[in-house]
Amino acid sequence: MFNLLNPLLGRHPERIKAKVEIYTWQTCPFCIRAKMLLWWKGVKYEDYKIDGDEAARSMMTQRANGSRTVPQIFINNQHVGGCDDLYRLDAQGKLDSLLVQPIAG
Repeated sequence: MFNLLNPLLGRHPERIKAKVEIYTWQTCPFCIRAKMLLWWKGVKYEDYKIDGDEAARSMMTQRANGSRTVPQIFINNQHVGGCDDLYRLDAQGKLDSLLVQPIAG
C-alpha cells in the first residue's frame, strides 16, 4: 500500500520546506493523482497548467530532459519525473525527506 492510505502519516504541512512545481493538463488523471498525493502531504505547489500552450510545454520538456508527458514534477528545481515516479519515491520512503529540504541558495 502507498503511504497515501496510511492513516498514521497524515498531513504535516508545517514540515514542508521544498519548492514543488508540477506541469499538468487539467483533465489528465495522472496529474490529478500526483496532485492528490501532494495535497495529502500538505504540499503547497506551483501548478503550471499547460493545456494547449506549446511554449509552456517546450519549457517543461527542456527542464524535464526531453520528457513531454504530463505531469512533470520538480522538487527544489530537481526533476523527479511523473506521477508513477512520485508514488515510487513515496513508497520507498524517499519523498518526505525531499519535501522537508529547503531550496538551496
